[in-house]
Amino acid sequence: MSENLEQSFVAQLQANQNIIHKICRLYTDGEDAHKDLFQEITIQLWKAYPKFRGDSKFSTWTYRVALNTAITLYRKTKRTISTVDYESHQHFVRDVDYNYEEEEQIKLMYKAVYQLNDIEKALVFMYLEDKDYQEIAETLGISEVNARVKMNRIKGKLKKILNP
Repeated sequence: MSENLEQSFVAQLQANQNIIHKICRLYTDGEDAHKDLFQEITIQLWKAYPKFRGDSKFSTWTYRVALNTAITLYRKTKRTISTVDYESHQHFVRDVDYNYEEEEQIKLMYKAVYQLNDIEKALVFMYLEDKDYQEIAETLGISEVNARVKMNRIKGKLKKILNP
């Protein structure tokens, strides 16, 4: 591949790496698994990059590739590897101004989101990233109406999980 293509890819990847990290956090429960998934998503993005036509934003395309990679790997490993409950790990943050109440709320939300199926997780993730329904629909390969309906159902599902 040309050096120009490689430089373009690296620049785009650096600008959009937070998307990949967030997806990794959503589909993994440990640092090693996070790093492995990040690496696998990066490899898949690199392999597919020459075919990226620019019909959509790079970030939208990154979401699609990353989510498909995460869901595929998650389904494979879900059958064979047991996971450890998120609450059993201790998380330390060394920021004086850290909001522990907010952290607890985030933990509860992630715990609830972990109970959703793969597509629901992806939809919630993109919704929380303030993506509009058109971009969500395009990324997930569903209609905009379907994305809205699914999101409303997911909201109800999360309310039941969080407020039993």
